[in-house]
This record gives sequence, C-alpha cells and structure tokens, in this order.
Amino acid sequence: MSPHANFIFTASLTLGTMITISSNHWMLAWTGLEINTLAIIPLISKSHHPRATEAAIKYFLVQAAASALLLFSSTVNAWHTGQWDITQMTQPTASLLLTTAISMKLGLAPFHFWFPEVLQGSSPITALLLSTLMKLPPTIIMLMVSHSLNPTLLITLAILSASIGGWMGLNQTQLRKILAFSSISHMGWITIIMIYHPKLALLTFYLYCLMTIPIFLTISTTNALKLTTMMTSWTKAPAVNTTLMLTLLSLAGLPPLTGFLPKWLIIQELTKQEMTAVATIIAMLSLLGLFFYLRLAYYSTITLPPNPMNRIKQWHINKPTNNLVAVFTSMSTLLLPLSPTILAVL
Repeated sequence: MSPHANFIFTASLTLGTMITISSNHWMLAWTGLEINTLAIIPLISKSHHPRATEAAIKYFLVQAAASALLLFSSTVNAWHTGQWDITQMTQPTASLLLTTAISMKLGLAPFHFWFPEVLQGSSPITALLLSTLMKLPPTIIMLMVSHSLNPTLLITLAILSASIGGWMGLNQTQLRKILAFSSISHMGWITIIMIYHPKLALLTFYLYCLMTIPIFLTISTTNALKLTTMMTSWTKAPAVNTTLMLTLLSLAGLPPLTGFLPKWLIIQELTKQEMTAVATIIAMLSLLGLFFYLRLAYYSTITLPPNPMNRIKQWHINKPTNNLVAVFTSMSTLLLPLSPTILAVL
C-alpha cells in the first residue's frame, strides 16, 4: 500500500472516530461509524491473502448489519419521541435494538463470532486498531445512552462475554485469537459497570487499550504469531519478551500491576451496588483468562525450544527497537501507585 493511501485511510479512521465521539445527533454518529468501517476495510485486506480478504468481507457484513440496526433503532426512537438526540433514547424497543447493534460492533457475546476470525486474518497492527480504536466510538455511544439501557440485559451480556472469552481462549494456539478472546472478556468487564459507573467503564477501556498496545507491538516486532514461535522469540529479544510477560500478567489483572486497578474498582463498585453475587461470578470467570495469560507468559519466557549446536544462533540478528513498546509497557505495569489520584478524579 502506498504511503498516500495509508495516510488517507489513517486520517479517515481518526476523522470517523472524532465525528462519532463528538456528535449529539444519531445521523452524525452513524456517519462517523460508516467512515470508520470504510477506512479500516482496505487496511484489513491490504496483504491480498485469502484469509485477509475473508476477514475484510466478514467485517464489512457484520458492521453493515450493526450500522443498519443502529440506524433503525434511532429511527424508531425518533418516531416515538420526535428527537434525534443520542441521550434521549427512551423508547424500550429502540433501546433493545441499540443494545444489540452496539454489542455486534463491540464483539460482545453472543455476537462475538466474527471478531476472532477477523483478527486472525489481519496483520498485528491492523488487529491492534480493531481491538482498540475501532471499539472507542461504540463504547462512547453506549456510555451516552447508558441511563436508558436495560441493566439485566447488559449484565447478562457481560457475564456471557466474560465466560466465553475465558473458556474459548483456553484451547487456542494462535496469538491473535487469544488476544481476541481476551478483548471479548474485557468488554464484558466494561459492559457490566457501564450503567452504575460510566467513568469507571471508560477508565477500564483506556487501561485495556494501554495494556493491549505493547502486546500487539511486541508481536509485530518479533513476528510471533502462535505459541510455538513465542518460544523461539526469546533468543531474538530477551528484554522484549520479559516486558511482554509483565504486560500479559498486567492484562490478567495480577497485583501490583496496572491491570489490577480496573478489576479491583469494578468489583468494589458492584459490591456497593449490592450485586455481590454478580461481582463474585465475574471475578471467578477472570480466572479462566488468567490461565491462558499465564500460559502465554510461560511460553514466552520460561520454555526454551530445542537448540541443537549445529544451528545458527539467533541472537546474531539485528535486534529491533521500538520506543513505543518501552513507553506503553512501563505505563501498563507501573500505574497502580497512581490509584489514589485516579480515584479522586472518578
């Protein structure tokens, strides 16, 4: 892909995101989502591999259906209330249709089937955009209408997403599919607190993006696409693999790393809302994700592949350097001491 086309698509992604998150009218929000969809599709299919083409088609069909459903829900709401304001989603049927549309865009269970396949067919950098930037506009829309959504439905979707993201990630060997199910599980954590504490849901999304960025950048740097290649990447860049292990443990939510903060605050808020049973269930489901994060950390740093003496040693290659990996890894592991400040802001 030429640099000019790459710049146009990246600028369109930024423009579509800014239009959606800053709009107060349903048509403008829908326009921003459509710009985002049309801009990311060439980035998914730019490798011209059959898997990439298949991923682009799947992504287009799912996003087109979700956008049509979102437009239909806003039209139904405008028909009954006479308003196109996003915050005035008061019609129950329109609210239900909107929840379904946003769940499809975010990859929440049971509308999650497209997300692992699309990530598997994309490059690591495009998969990073799909996991972080492309989920920001639907998350903002859900935050704006959170006061009108059905709490029971959202809790059901959240628990289902956390359970499916954990269970289906256990038997995966492809790194991008593992991170896709990790994203589904984290979207469940974000959704479950959306109604009761929207700022905390947004903070959880930001911290998830902060921890996901260095993982995808490291995968792109070391060209590790599955568990077996993670073992061989240790001899290429030991320091990068060590920081990858810390970031994975932070994504799992282990203290004293940054990823422990949002899960701690969400469980605390659910307990304050007298939802101790729900908090216990989602905390237990996070142990499923902890298992495959620990397995990734084990494969990346502890397990070494067979290394016969007649093979060329891999540490004689030019080691890639990426300053962004260092910055985001430091932030994704060392922000827990700032929790009093973050709590004061919330």
